[in-house]
Amino acid sequence: MKDNNDVLHGGKLKPEFAQSWANFYVKFINEYQKAGVPVWGLSVQNEPMATQTWESCKFTAEEERDFVKNYLGPTLAKGGMAAKKLIVWDHNRDLLYQRASTILEDPAAAKYIWGIGFHWYETWTGAGQNFESTRLTHEAFPDKNLIFTEGCVEKFDFNRLNDWSLGERYGLSMINDFNAGTVGWTDWNILLDEKGGPNHVGNFCFAPVHADTRNGSLIYTNSYYYMGHFSKFIQPGAKRIASIASRDKLLTTAYMNPDGKIAVVIMNRTDEKIEYSLWIKGKAAKTTSEPHSIATLVVE
Repeated sequence: MKDNNDVLHGGKLKPEFAQSWANFYVKFINEYQKAGVPVWGLSVQNEPMATQTWESCKFTAEEERDFVKNYLGPTLAKGGMAAKKLIVWDHNRDLLYQRASTILEDPAAAKYIWGIGFHWYETWTGAGQNFESTRLTHEAFPDKNLIFTEGCVEKFDFNRLNDWSLGERYGLSMINDFNAGTVGWTDWNILLDEKGGPNHVGNFCFAPVHADTRNGSLIYTNSYYYMGHFSKFIQPGAKRIASIASRDKLLTTAYMNPDGKIAVVIMNRTDEKIEYSLWIKGKAAKTTSEPHSIATLVVE
C-alpha cells in the first residue's frame, strides 16, 4: 500500500489505497473493542515526517489534511466513530504551528479533528524544547486540543537509572506544556526491561519504570514520581488557573480541581534551597523548595 513496498522505512501511501487504509482504521478499532479494549482516540500517523527504521508512513501537511478530509474523517463518521478523538501531526514541537495551520485552516478537514499531538524530540537538532511553538498553536486554534502524545529519554544506560535529570526533563516539559495550553501528556512507555526494551529495531530507551528480568525487581525512576505530581494531584476535569513564579529559578503550574481544591506544582532545577511564599488573593504561606526538587501544594 506504500510506494516503497515496505511496512518500515518511511514511504508514502499510494493514492489508490487511501480509502482502503481509512477502512482499516475502523476495522482495527472495532476488533479491539470486540476484545474488550476501549479506544477513545487515534492519530493519523506517528511521526509523519520521518523515515524511520520502524513502522512508518510519510505525509506532508497537505497530504495529511486531504487524507483526513476526503477519507479518514468521513469513514470514521460513517462507521459510527465520529466521537473518537482524531489527532493530527503526532510529531515534534518545532513544526507544530506550521503543521496545525496548514491542516486546521481548512474547515472541511478541521471539523473531523479533535486535537494536535506532539513529541519533544526537536532536541535532536541540538536546540532546546520549543514551548513557544506549543503556546502559539494553542492561541491560534483554541478550539482544538493540544496533547503530548510521546516522550522518552533515549539512549538507554542501566547505570543512569538513578540520574535525577531524567525526572527534571519531564517536569520541565510538563509544566511548560500545560502552561502553554496542553490538555494531556503521555509517556512513550510506562514499563521497559533492564535493557530499555523489548524493541524490535534496537531503539532502547528509558521509561518511568524498569523491570529487571534477571531478578524480578521493579525499578522506579524519578521520572515516575515527577509525573505523579501531576497525575496524582490534578484530577480529571481540572481547570488550569493563572500561576507564575516571581523568580525564574522556580517553575510552576496550578489547577482548580472539580472538588474545589487547588493543586500548585513547584519545581526547582537549581542547586539552591529557595524560600518562597505561595500567594493567593493577598494571603500567603511560607515554605521552602529544596534543590533539584518538585513539590505539589494542595490548597483547600
